[in-house]
Amino acid sequence: MQQALPIFSAEHTKAIDAFTIQTEPIASIDLMERAALKCSQWLMKHYSVETIFKVCCGFGNNGGDGLAIARQLLEHGYKVEVFIINYSDNYSEDFLINKKRLETLFPRFLMEVNDVKHLPHFQKSDVVIDALFGIGLSKSLNGLAADCVNQINNSNAVVIAIDVPSGLFVDRYTDKNSLIIKAEHTLTFQSPKLGFMFAENSIYVGNGHVLDIGLRVSEKLRSEATTFYLTEEHIQQLLKPRAKFSHKGTFGHSLLVVGSYGKMGAAIMSAHALLRSGAGLLTVCVPHCGYEIIQTSVPEAMALVNGNEFIQFSELEVNSYSTIGIGPGIGTQKDTQQSVKVILESFSKPLVIDADALNAISLNKEWLKLIPQNSILTPHPKEFERLTKNVSNNFERHQLQIEFSKEHKVYLVLKGAHTCITTPDGKSYFNSTGNPGLAKGGSGDVLTGLITGLLAQGYTSFEASLIGVYVHGLAGDMTKEEKGEVAMIPTDVIENIPNAFKRLMNV
Repeated sequence: MQQALPIFSAEHTKAIDAFTIQTEPIASIDLMERAALKCSQWLMKHYSVETIFKVCCGFGNNGGDGLAIARQLLEHGYKVEVFIINYSDNYSEDFLINKKRLETLFPRFLMEVNDVKHLPHFQKSDVVIDALFGIGLSKSLNGLAADCVNQINNSNAVVIAIDVPSGLFVDRYTDKNSLIIKAEHTLTFQSPKLGFMFAENSIYVGNGHVLDIGLRVSEKLRSEATTFYLTEEHIQQLLKPRAKFSHKGTFGHSLLVVGSYGKMGAAIMSAHALLRSGAGLLTVCVPHCGYEIIQTSVPEAMALVNGNEFIQFSELEVNSYSTIGIGPGIGTQKDTQQSVKVILESFSKPLVIDADALNAISLNKEWLKLIPQNSILTPHPKEFERLTKNVSNNFERHQLQIEFSKEHKVYLVLKGAHTCITTPDGKSYFNSTGNPGLAKGGSGDVLTGLITGLLAQGYTSFEASLIGVYVHGLAGDMTKEEKGEVAMIPTDVIENIPNAFKRLMNV
Protein backbone atom coordinates (compact mmCIF):
# COMPACT_ATOMS: atom_id res chain seq x y z
CA MET A 1 0.00 0.00 0.00
CA GLN A 2 1.23 3.45 -0.91
CA GLN A 3 2.13 5.56 2.10
CA ALA A 4 0.98 9.08 2.70
CA LEU A 5 3.59 11.62 1.63
CA PRO A 6 6.31 11.83 4.33
CA ILE A 7 7.19 15.25 5.74
CA PHE A 8 10.93 15.16 6.38
CA SER A 9 13.06 17.36 8.59
CA ALA A 10 15.78 19.60 7.16
CA GLU A 11 18.39 17.08 8.26
CA HIS A 12 16.59 14.20 6.58
CA THR A 13 16.03 16.24 3.41
CA LYS A 14 19.79 16.73 3.08
CA ALA A 15 20.26 12.97 3.52
CA ILE A 16 17.67 12.33 0.78
CA ASP A 17 19.51 14.67 -1.59
CA ALA A 18 22.73 12.79 -0.90
CA PHE A 19 21.04 9.40 -1.37
CA THR A 20 19.57 10.52 -4.71
CA ILE A 21 22.95 11.78 -5.92
CA GLN A 22 24.58 8.50 -4.92
CA THR A 23 22.00 6.00 -6.19
CA GLU A 24 20.56 7.56 -9.34
CA PRO A 25 23.40 8.50 -9.91
CA ILE A 26 23.32 12.18 -10.67
CA ALA A 27 25.72 15.06 -10.10
CA SER A 28 24.51 17.55 -7.47
CA ILE A 29 24.65 20.39 -10.02
CA ASP A 30 22.36 18.38 -12.33
CA LEU A 31 19.93 17.73 -9.49
CA MET A 32 19.89 21.47 -8.86
CA GLU A 33 19.20 22.05 -12.54
CA ARG A 34 16.28 19.63 -12.38
CA ALA A 35 14.81 21.38 -9.34
CA ALA A 36 15.25 24.77 -10.97
CA LEU A 37 13.55 23.56 -14.15
CA LYS A 38 10.46 22.51 -12.16
CA CYS A 39 10.34 26.02 -10.69
CA SER A 40 10.85 27.69 -14.05
CA GLN A 41 8.09 25.62 -15.62
CA TRP A 42 5.72 26.62 -12.83
CA LEU A 43 6.63 30.30 -13.25
CA MET A 44 6.24 30.21 -17.03
CA LYS A 45 2.85 28.52 -16.65
CA HIS A 46 1.58 31.26 -14.32
CA TYR A 47 3.26 34.42 -15.65
CA SER A 48 3.50 35.93 -19.11
CA VAL A 49 6.73 36.70 -20.94
CA GLU A 50 6.17 40.40 -20.19
CA THR A 51 6.60 39.82 -16.45
CA ILE A 52 9.64 41.41 -14.82
CA PHE A 53 11.31 38.90 -12.50
CA LYS A 54 13.79 40.13 -9.90
CA VAL A 55 15.73 37.21 -8.46
CA CYS A 56 17.48 37.73 -5.10
CA CYS A 57 20.11 35.09 -4.40
CA GLY A 58 22.14 34.07 -1.40
CA PHE A 59 25.42 32.09 -1.44
CA GLY A 60 24.23 28.57 -0.68
CA ASN A 61 22.36 26.00 -2.74
CA ASN A 62 19.16 28.02 -2.44
CA GLY A 63 20.98 30.86 -4.16
CA GLY A 64 22.24 28.38 -6.75
CA ASP A 65 18.62 27.38 -7.42
CA GLY A 66 17.78 31.05 -7.96
CA LEU A 67 20.63 31.56 -10.43
CA ALA A 68 19.59 28.47 -12.41
CA ILE A 69 15.94 29.60 -12.46
CA ALA A 70 17.00 33.05 -13.71
CA ARG A 71 19.09 31.56 -16.51
CA GLN A 72 16.28 29.26 -17.63
CA LEU A 73 13.78 32.13 -17.67
CA LEU A 74 16.20 34.28 -19.68
CA GLU A 75 16.65 31.45 -22.17
CA HIS A 76 12.88 31.53 -22.73
CA GLY A 77 12.84 35.26 -23.38
CA TYR A 78 11.64 36.46 -19.98
CA LYS A 79 12.72 39.76 -18.45
CA VAL A 80 14.95 38.93 -15.52
CA GLU A 81 17.23 40.88 -13.20
CA VAL A 82 19.47 38.92 -10.85
CA PHE A 83 20.88 40.26 -7.58
CA ILE A 84 23.49 38.41 -5.53
CA ILE A 85 23.25 39.72 -1.97
CA ASN A 86 26.81 39.68 -0.61
CA TYR A 87 26.06 39.02 3.07
CA SER A 88 28.82 36.37 3.27
CA ASP A 89 31.74 34.84 1.39
CA ASN A 90 30.84 31.23 2.19
CA TYR A 91 29.87 30.10 -1.32
CA SER A 92 28.59 26.62 -2.13
CA GLU A 93 30.24 24.82 -5.03
CA ASP A 94 27.01 24.54 -7.04
CA PHE A 95 26.27 28.22 -6.48
CA LEU A 96 29.62 29.12 -8.06
CA ILE A 97 28.96 26.83 -11.04
CA ASN A 98 25.59 28.44 -11.71
CA LYS A 99 27.03 31.90 -11.20
CA LYS A 100 29.66 31.18 -13.85
CA ARG A 101 27.00 29.85 -16.25
CA LEU A 102 24.90 32.97 -15.85
CA GLU A 103 27.91 35.30 -16.21
CA THR A 104 28.88 33.51 -19.41
CA LEU A 105 25.45 33.60 -21.06
CA PHE A 106 23.76 36.70 -19.63
CA PRO A 107 26.38 38.87 -17.89
CA ARG A 108 24.47 42.16 -18.14
CA PHE A 109 21.53 40.85 -16.12
CA LEU A 110 23.63 39.92 -13.08
CA MET A 111 24.40 42.42 -10.29
CA GLU A 112 26.17 42.00 -6.98
CA VAL A 113 24.97 43.98 -3.96
CA ASN A 114 27.51 44.80 -1.26
CA ASP A 115 25.71 47.32 0.93
CA VAL A 116 22.22 48.46 1.85
CA LYS A 117 22.23 51.54 -0.39
CA HIS A 118 22.68 49.37 -3.47
CA LEU A 119 19.80 47.01 -2.70
CA PRO A 120 17.36 46.78 -5.62
CA HIS A 121 14.15 48.76 -5.68
CA PHE A 122 11.07 46.62 -6.18
CA GLN A 123 7.93 47.79 -7.94
CA LYS A 124 4.42 46.58 -7.24
CA SER A 125 4.36 45.09 -10.74
CA ASP A 126 7.54 43.03 -10.16
CA VAL A 127 7.64 39.35 -9.32
CA VAL A 128 10.41 38.86 -6.77
CA ILE A 129 12.03 35.43 -6.52
CA ASP A 130 13.33 34.77 -3.01
CA ALA A 131 16.38 32.49 -3.24
CA LEU A 132 18.32 33.84 -0.28
CA PHE A 133 18.12 31.01 2.27
CA GLY A 134 16.76 27.49 2.22
CA ILE A 135 16.21 24.73 4.78
CA GLY A 136 19.73 24.97 6.17
CA LEU A 137 19.12 28.24 8.03
CA SER A 138 20.25 27.95 11.66
CA LYS A 139 19.85 31.50 13.04
CA SER A 140 17.72 34.58 12.53
CA LEU A 141 18.65 36.92 9.70
CA ASN A 142 20.75 39.99 10.29
CA GLY A 143 22.85 42.51 8.39
CA LEU A 144 22.49 42.92 4.64
CA ALA A 145 20.31 39.78 4.29
CA ALA A 146 17.83 41.18 6.81
CA ASP A 147 17.85 44.54 5.04
CA CYS A 148 17.07 42.81 1.74
CA VAL A 149 14.17 40.84 3.24
CA ASN A 150 12.80 43.99 4.83
CA GLN A 151 12.95 45.85 1.52
CA ILE A 152 11.20 43.01 -0.32
CA ASN A 153 8.43 42.79 2.30
CA ASN A 154 7.82 46.55 2.13
CA SER A 155 7.64 46.65 -1.68
CA ASN A 156 4.11 45.27 -2.27
CA ALA A 157 5.60 43.19 -5.10
CA VAL A 158 4.48 39.61 -5.68
CA VAL A 159 6.99 37.38 -3.86
CA ILE A 160 7.69 33.74 -4.69
CA ALA A 161 9.92 31.80 -2.30
CA ILE A 162 12.04 28.90 -3.53
CA ASP A 163 11.74 25.86 -1.25
CA VAL A 164 11.37 27.91 1.96
CA PRO A 165 10.66 31.60 2.66
CA SER A 166 14.01 33.06 3.73
CA GLY A 167 14.26 33.44 7.50
CA LEU A 168 11.73 30.70 8.30
CA PHE A 169 12.80 27.67 10.32
CA VAL A 170 11.01 24.58 8.99
CA ASP A 171 11.40 22.27 12.00
CA ARG A 172 10.99 24.63 14.94
CA TYR A 173 9.22 27.80 15.97
CA THR A 174 10.45 31.00 14.37
CA ASP A 175 10.21 34.00 16.69
CA LYS A 176 7.53 36.40 15.50
CA ASN A 177 10.02 39.27 15.77
CA SER A 178 12.35 37.62 13.23
CA LEU A 179 12.61 38.99 9.72
CA ILE A 180 11.04 36.49 7.33
CA ILE A 181 10.05 36.74 3.68
CA LYS A 182 6.30 37.12 3.24
CA ALA A 183 5.64 35.12 0.10
CA GLU A 184 2.49 34.89 -1.96
CA HIS A 185 3.65 31.48 -3.21
CA THR A 186 6.26 29.01 -1.98
CA LEU A 187 7.60 26.44 -4.45
CA THR A 188 8.92 23.66 -2.24
CA PHE A 189 10.68 20.48 -3.32
CA GLN A 190 9.32 16.92 -3.07
CA SER A 191 7.24 17.27 0.11
CA PRO A 192 5.82 20.04 2.28
CA LYS A 193 7.74 21.19 5.32
CA LEU A 194 6.42 20.84 8.86
CA GLY A 195 6.46 24.60 9.42
CA PHE A 196 4.08 25.07 6.47
CA MET A 197 1.32 23.23 8.38
CA PHE A 198 0.89 25.85 11.11
CA ALA A 199 -1.23 28.98 11.12
CA GLU A 200 1.42 31.38 12.43
CA ASN A 201 3.56 30.72 9.33
CA SER A 202 0.82 31.20 6.76
CA ILE A 203 1.70 34.91 6.26
CA TYR A 204 5.18 33.79 5.18
CA VAL A 205 4.43 30.65 3.14
CA GLY A 206 1.34 31.94 1.31
CA ASN A 207 0.15 29.26 -1.10
CA GLY A 208 2.44 26.25 -0.88
CA HIS A 209 3.12 24.19 -4.03
CA VAL A 210 4.95 20.86 -3.82
CA LEU A 211 7.13 20.20 -6.88
CA ASP A 212 8.22 16.61 -7.51
CA ILE A 213 11.91 16.71 -8.46
CA GLY A 214 12.42 12.95 -8.45
CA LEU A 215 14.25 12.56 -5.13
CA ARG A 216 14.88 9.02 -3.95
CA VAL A 217 14.22 8.06 -0.35
CA SER A 218 16.02 5.14 1.25
CA GLU A 219 13.83 2.43 2.77
CA LYS A 220 15.49 3.07 6.13
CA LEU A 221 14.59 6.76 6.08
CA ARG A 222 11.08 6.05 4.81
CA SER A 223 10.52 3.56 7.63
CA GLU A 224 11.68 6.13 10.18
CA ALA A 225 9.23 8.81 9.00
CA THR A 226 6.69 9.83 11.64
CA THR A 227 5.04 12.84 9.99
CA PHE A 228 2.96 12.63 6.82
CA TYR A 229 0.83 14.63 4.39
CA LEU A 230 -2.34 12.96 3.15
CA THR A 231 -2.66 12.30 -0.57
CA GLU A 232 -5.62 11.21 -2.67
CA GLU A 233 -3.79 8.03 -3.70
CA HIS A 234 -3.28 7.01 -0.08
CA ILE A 235 -6.94 7.57 0.85
CA GLN A 236 -8.12 5.68 -2.22
CA GLN A 237 -6.18 2.64 -1.07
CA LEU A 238 -7.87 2.74 2.34
CA LEU A 239 -11.41 2.66 0.94
CA LYS A 240 -13.17 -0.71 0.78
CA PRO A 241 -15.51 -1.77 -2.04
CA ARG A 242 -19.03 -2.90 -1.10
CA ALA A 243 -19.79 -6.55 -1.75
CA LYS A 244 -22.79 -7.43 -3.93
CA PHE A 245 -24.58 -9.42 -1.21
CA SER A 246 -23.94 -7.00 1.65
CA HIS A 247 -26.90 -5.69 3.68
CA LYS A 248 -27.59 -2.93 6.18
CA GLY A 249 -26.17 -4.99 9.01
CA THR A 250 -22.90 -5.34 7.11
CA PHE A 251 -22.18 -1.65 7.52
CA GLY A 252 -22.78 -1.30 11.23
CA HIS A 253 -25.24 0.28 13.62
CA SER A 254 -24.14 3.69 14.89
CA LEU A 255 -25.41 5.60 17.89
CA LEU A 256 -25.15 9.39 17.93
CA VAL A 257 -25.65 11.11 21.28
CA VAL A 258 -26.28 14.66 20.14
CA GLY A 259 -28.36 17.79 20.45
CA SER A 260 -30.13 19.86 23.11
CA TYR A 261 -32.71 22.63 23.28
CA GLY A 262 -31.62 25.25 20.73
CA LYS A 263 -28.87 23.05 19.28
CA MET A 264 -30.73 20.39 17.33
CA GLY A 265 -29.04 21.60 14.15
CA ALA A 266 -25.84 19.92 15.34
CA ALA A 267 -27.72 16.65 15.71
CA ILE A 268 -29.25 16.89 12.24
CA MET A 269 -25.95 17.70 10.51
CA SER A 270 -24.07 14.91 12.31
CA ALA A 271 -26.80 12.43 11.45
CA HIS A 272 -26.98 13.36 7.76
CA ALA A 273 -23.19 13.21 7.42
CA LEU A 274 -23.07 9.83 9.15
CA LEU A 275 -25.64 8.39 6.77
CA ARG A 276 -23.73 9.81 3.80
CA SER A 277 -20.64 7.92 5.03
CA GLY A 278 -22.26 4.63 4.03
CA ALA A 279 -23.24 3.38 7.50
CA GLY A 280 -26.04 0.79 7.54
CA LEU A 281 -28.12 1.80 10.57
CA LEU A 282 -28.31 4.91 12.72
CA THR A 283 -29.95 5.59 16.05
CA VAL A 284 -29.89 9.17 17.32
CA CYS A 285 -30.16 9.76 21.05
CA VAL A 286 -31.72 13.19 21.66
CA PRO A 287 -33.63 14.94 24.45
CA HIS A 288 -37.43 14.97 24.22
CA CYS A 289 -37.44 18.48 22.72
CA GLY A 290 -35.58 17.12 19.70
CA TYR A 291 -37.68 14.01 19.04
CA GLU A 292 -40.02 15.41 16.38
CA ILE A 293 -37.21 17.45 14.86
CA ILE A 294 -34.91 14.48 14.31
CA GLN A 295 -37.73 12.18 13.11
CA THR A 296 -38.85 14.76 10.57
CA SER A 297 -35.42 15.95 9.43
CA VAL A 298 -33.67 12.58 9.28
CA PRO A 299 -36.28 9.96 8.39
CA GLU A 300 -33.58 7.34 7.78
CA ALA A 301 -32.60 7.42 11.48
CA MET A 302 -34.21 5.83 14.52
CA ALA A 303 -34.72 8.02 17.59
CA LEU A 304 -33.92 7.31 21.21
CA VAL A 305 -35.17 9.86 23.76
CA ASN A 306 -33.41 10.61 27.05
CA GLY A 307 -33.97 13.84 29.01
CA ASN A 308 -36.23 16.79 28.29
CA GLU A 309 -34.22 19.78 27.03
CA PHE A 310 -30.81 18.16 27.52
CA ILE A 311 -29.41 14.63 27.25
CA GLN A 312 -29.86 12.90 30.59
CA PHE A 313 -29.50 9.23 31.52
CA SER A 314 -27.98 7.26 34.38
CA GLU A 315 -27.64 4.09 32.30
CA LEU A 316 -27.83 3.24 28.62
CA GLU A 317 -27.86 -0.06 26.78
CA VAL A 318 -24.94 0.28 24.34
CA ASN A 319 -23.82 -3.26 23.55
CA SER A 320 -25.84 -3.51 20.35
CA TYR A 321 -24.07 -0.57 18.69
CA SER A 322 -20.99 -0.85 16.47
CA THR A 323 -19.77 2.51 17.66
CA ILE A 324 -20.96 5.69 19.35
CA GLY A 325 -20.38 9.33 18.47
CA ILE A 326 -21.05 11.77 21.25
CA GLY A 327 -20.86 15.52 21.79
CA PRO A 328 -22.26 17.82 19.08
CA GLY A 329 -24.72 20.24 20.61
CA ILE A 330 -25.29 18.40 23.91
CA GLY A 331 -24.22 21.22 26.24
CA THR A 332 -22.38 20.84 29.53
CA GLN A 333 -25.24 20.61 32.06
CA LYS A 334 -24.31 18.54 35.13
CA ASP A 335 -26.68 15.71 34.20
CA THR A 336 -25.39 15.72 30.62
CA GLN A 337 -21.82 15.50 31.90
CA GLN A 338 -22.78 12.42 33.90
CA SER A 339 -24.36 10.93 30.77
CA VAL A 340 -21.00 11.30 29.04
CA LYS A 341 -19.39 9.45 31.93
CA VAL A 342 -21.97 6.64 31.63
CA ILE A 343 -20.95 6.05 28.01
CA LEU A 344 -17.24 6.20 28.82
CA GLU A 345 -17.75 3.55 31.50
CA SER A 346 -20.21 1.35 29.55
CA PHE A 347 -18.75 1.16 26.04
CA SER A 348 -15.54 -0.77 25.57
CA LYS A 349 -15.10 -0.25 21.82
CA PRO A 350 -13.64 2.93 20.29
CA LEU A 351 -15.79 6.05 20.59
CA VAL A 352 -15.88 9.28 18.58
CA ILE A 353 -15.80 12.14 21.08
CA ASP A 354 -16.40 15.74 20.03
CA ALA A 355 -17.48 19.20 21.15
CA ASP A 356 -19.35 19.28 24.49
CA ALA A 357 -18.39 15.69 25.33
CA LEU A 358 -14.76 16.87 25.19
CA ASN A 359 -15.68 19.89 27.27
CA ALA A 360 -17.31 17.58 29.85
CA ILE A 361 -14.10 15.56 30.04
CA SER A 362 -12.02 18.74 30.37
CA LEU A 363 -14.17 19.65 33.42
CA ASN A 364 -13.56 16.19 34.87
CA LYS A 365 -9.98 15.37 33.90
CA GLU A 366 -10.04 12.10 35.85
CA TRP A 367 -12.39 10.78 33.13
CA LEU A 368 -9.52 10.74 30.64
CA LYS A 369 -8.55 7.33 31.95
CA LEU A 370 -12.07 6.06 31.15
CA ILE A 371 -11.76 6.72 27.40
CA PRO A 372 -11.63 3.38 25.53
CA GLN A 373 -8.38 2.70 23.71
CA ASN A 374 -8.27 3.73 20.04
CA SER A 375 -11.13 6.19 20.49
CA ILE A 376 -11.15 9.22 18.19
CA LEU A 377 -11.20 12.70 19.72
CA THR A 378 -11.98 15.63 17.41
CA PRO A 379 -11.26 18.92 19.19
CA HIS A 380 -10.61 22.35 17.76
CA PRO A 381 -7.52 24.06 19.27
CA LYS A 382 -9.39 25.68 22.19
CA GLU A 383 -11.10 22.42 23.12
CA PHE A 384 -7.71 20.72 23.02
CA GLU A 385 -6.22 23.34 25.31
CA ARG A 386 -9.05 22.77 27.79
CA LEU A 387 -8.10 19.08 27.81
CA THR A 388 -4.39 19.81 28.23
CA LYS A 389 -2.88 23.28 28.75
CA ASN A 390 -2.33 26.59 26.99
CA VAL A 391 0.60 26.76 24.57
CA SER A 392 2.48 29.65 22.99
CA ASN A 393 2.78 28.33 19.42
CA ASN A 394 1.66 25.56 17.09
CA PHE A 395 4.96 23.65 17.22
CA GLU A 396 4.46 23.29 20.96
CA ARG A 397 0.80 22.35 20.47
CA HIS A 398 1.76 19.70 17.89
CA GLN A 399 4.23 18.08 20.28
CA LEU A 400 1.61 18.17 23.03
CA GLN A 401 -0.87 16.52 20.67
CA ILE A 402 1.56 13.69 19.91
CA GLU A 403 2.21 13.14 23.63
CA PHE A 404 -1.53 13.15 24.40
CA SER A 405 -2.28 10.46 21.78
CA LYS A 406 0.55 8.29 23.05
CA GLU A 407 -0.34 8.69 26.73
CA HIS A 408 -4.08 8.03 26.37
CA LYS A 409 -3.81 5.58 23.43
CA VAL A 410 -6.25 7.56 21.29
CA TYR A 411 -6.44 9.10 17.84
CA LEU A 412 -6.65 12.87 18.14
CA VAL A 413 -8.03 14.88 15.21
CA LEU A 414 -6.99 18.49 15.82
CA LYS A 415 -9.07 20.59 13.46
CA GLY A 416 -7.55 23.45 11.47
CA ALA A 417 -6.49 24.53 7.98
CA HIS A 418 -4.32 21.39 7.86
CA THR A 419 -6.24 19.18 10.28
CA CYS A 420 -3.72 16.93 12.04
CA ILE A 421 -4.40 13.34 13.11
CA THR A 422 -2.03 11.91 15.71
CA THR A 423 -1.90 8.21 16.52
CA PRO A 424 -1.14 6.16 19.65
CA ASP A 425 2.22 5.17 18.15
CA GLY A 426 3.32 8.81 17.82
CA LYS A 427 2.74 9.44 14.12
CA SER A 428 1.16 12.59 12.65
CA TYR A 429 -0.91 12.99 9.48
CA PHE A 430 -1.71 16.45 8.12
CA ASN A 431 -4.66 16.87 5.79
CA SER A 432 -4.26 18.30 2.30
CA THR A 433 -7.93 19.07 1.54
CA GLY A 434 -10.27 21.80 2.78
CA ASN A 435 -10.52 25.57 2.58
CA PRO A 436 -11.54 28.59 4.71
CA GLY A 437 -15.17 28.12 3.65
CA LEU A 438 -15.30 25.30 6.20
CA ALA A 439 -14.64 27.79 9.01
CA LYS A 440 -18.31 27.93 10.00
CA GLY A 441 -20.33 26.56 12.88
CA GLY A 442 -21.52 23.06 12.08
CA SER A 443 -18.50 21.91 10.06
CA GLY A 444 -17.19 19.96 13.04
CA ASP A 445 -20.56 18.27 13.52
CA VAL A 446 -20.40 17.07 9.92
CA LEU A 447 -16.90 15.67 10.49
CA THR A 448 -18.01 13.85 13.65
CA GLY A 449 -20.84 12.16 11.78
CA LEU A 450 -18.56 11.13 8.92
CA ILE A 451 -15.92 9.58 11.16
CA THR A 452 -18.51 7.80 13.34
CA GLY A 453 -20.17 6.27 10.28
CA LEU A 454 -16.86 5.04 8.88
CA LEU A 455 -15.86 3.52 12.21
CA ALA A 456 -19.21 1.69 12.39
CA GLN A 457 -18.57 0.09 8.99
CA GLY A 458 -15.51 -1.74 10.21
CA TYR A 459 -12.81 0.71 9.29
CA THR A 460 -10.11 0.93 11.94
CA SER A 461 -9.82 4.08 14.03
CA PHE A 462 -6.77 5.00 11.96
CA GLU A 463 -8.59 4.51 8.65
CA ALA A 464 -11.79 6.22 9.80
CA SER A 465 -9.87 9.27 11.02
CA LEU A 466 -7.85 9.71 7.83
CA ILE A 467 -10.71 8.98 5.42
CA GLY A 468 -13.19 11.12 7.37
CA VAL A 469 -10.91 14.15 7.52
CA TYR A 470 -9.88 13.86 3.87
CA VAL A 471 -13.43 13.32 2.54
CA HIS A 472 -14.76 16.19 4.66
CA GLY A 473 -12.12 18.53 3.22
CA LEU A 474 -12.64 17.25 -0.33
CA ALA A 475 -16.41 17.75 -0.08
CA GLY A 476 -15.62 21.26 1.19
CA ASP A 477 -13.39 21.91 -1.82
CA MET A 478 -16.12 20.72 -4.18
CA THR A 479 -18.61 22.98 -2.43
CA LYS A 480 -16.22 25.92 -2.76
CA GLU A 481 -16.23 25.44 -6.52
CA GLU A 482 -20.04 25.59 -6.58
CA LYS A 483 -20.86 28.16 -3.91
CA GLY A 484 -17.63 30.02 -3.11
CA GLU A 485 -15.85 30.20 0.24
CA VAL A 486 -17.99 33.04 1.59
CA ALA A 487 -21.48 31.66 1.01
CA MET A 488 -20.98 27.90 1.42
CA ILE A 489 -22.47 26.34 4.55
CA PRO A 490 -22.03 22.92 6.24
CA THR A 491 -25.26 21.51 4.85
CA ASP A 492 -23.90 22.24 1.35
CA VAL A 493 -20.81 20.23 2.28
CA ILE A 494 -22.98 17.26 3.32
CA GLU A 495 -24.56 17.29 -0.13
CA ASN A 496 -21.11 16.95 -1.69
CA ILE A 497 -19.98 14.01 0.44
CA PRO A 498 -21.39 11.58 -2.19
CA ASN A 499 -19.41 13.36 -4.91
CA ALA A 500 -16.23 13.13 -2.83
CA PHE A 501 -16.66 9.37 -2.41
CA LYS A 502 -17.49 8.96 -6.11
CA ARG A 503 -14.26 10.70 -7.05
CA LEU A 504 -12.15 8.69 -4.62
CA MET A 505 -13.70 5.37 -5.65
CA ASN A 506 -13.66 6.22 -9.38
CA VAL A 507 -17.38 5.66 -9.86
